[in-house]
Amino acid sequence: MAVGLKAPGNLHPIEGIRLAATHSGIKQDSRLKDLALVEIEDGSSVAAVFTRNRFCAAPVTVARQHLAQLPGSRYLLINSGNANAGTGVDGMDAALKSCMAVAEKAEVNPEAILPFSTGVIAAPLPVAKIIAAIPSLYASLRADNWLQAAEAIMTTDTLPKACSEQVVIDGRPVSITGISKGSGMIKPDMATMLSYVATDAMIEPEELRLLLAQAVANSFNSITVDGDTSTNDSCVLVATGTSSVRVSNSNTEFVVALTQIFEQLAQAIIRDAEGATKFVEIEVEQAPSVADAREVAYSIAHSPLVKTALFASDPNWGRILAAIGRAPVDSLDIDLVDLYLGDTCLLRQGLPDPEYTETKGQAAMTAEEISIRVNLNQGGGAARVWTSDLSYDYVKINAEYRS
Repeated sequence: MAVGLKAPGNLHPIEGIRLAATHSGIKQDSRLKDLALVEIEDGSSVAAVFTRNRFCAAPVTVARQHLAQLPGSRYLLINSGNANAGTGVDGMDAALKSCMAVAEKAEVNPEAILPFSTGVIAAPLPVAKIIAAIPSLYASLRADNWLQAAEAIMTTDTLPKACSEQVVIDGRPVSITGISKGSGMIKPDMATMLSYVATDAMIEPEELRLLLAQAVANSFNSITVDGDTSTNDSCVLVATGTSSVRVSNSNTEFVVALTQIFEQLAQAIIRDAEGATKFVEIEVEQAPSVADAREVAYSIAHSPLVKTALFASDPNWGRILAAIGRAPVDSLDIDLVDLYLGDTCLLRQGLPDPEYTETKGQAAMTAEEISIRVNLNQGGGAARVWTSDLSYDYVKINAEYRS
């Protein structure tokens, strides 16, 4: 039921990155890939951000530690079908053992391996299956395996999520390719998602961290499906430098292309949200601050009543009005608020627009892609959030997730 989401198109290989994917036995269905390995050329810059959930998974803890101990990460090991979260000391031991298996095969330090997991929480990680699959996985590393890796990290996703861009800088092409997964348990603080993006640009580590933080703020930290933050959320950005084109935050062409990659991957998660029938963009303008704008946007996006009205294509916009009013914005002046559904004005200066008709509202709500715009008329703060509706299938998918 993905909303306007298509299978990935052409994905540019990134020199200095090789990938492999296989079925290791974590997932019961032998047709499904559940383990991916990403090799990063020595000397590359690597940056990562992780979930802020305090009950973070063992691989998140290990990846953070390894990245701090040895910034020059060489391999990413990613499994789906099991989150290795809520597993205590045994989970940490399993994550470390999986890193050790890759390190021994690749003849690198264990700290050069970053582990990632996604799937059912509080189930023991079948680390023996992962270790057994490492030799064949390592042997099948190839530069053009981005799509296979995208398939291997899927859980309730209906389609693999991947995209690619090329930009010309100083007369030379620079490529950016990325993959992500996620469709439920999606909320900022990294949204249930994993994402891996690589470029052949040459970027200093500190500059890469800045670029990643900016890109995530406007993409993966601007989406929500259900308000739940996962234990495993992770996003990695790698710059191999193999194009020899030096890039920084001041390179407008590169920043625009990188932002497009992150936004496409983030939007793909919302378009493929569990049970989604609508893709919804919420924009809040002229708020007292950016933080206030985000509070209003998320108050709307997290409202079950708004989300079920979206699913029903019901222009019951009083639910949106109520969501705006309960946003924790102390300086909110309801007498200044304008509210739009698509191009249709619902509320002007805090009162129903006299030209509004139910027919106009119904036409806007029937569309698969819906825009909700709120103008607080109180300042220069603005925010944009992407979300989905809440359908019968969302309940069914999550009720049957472990069966």
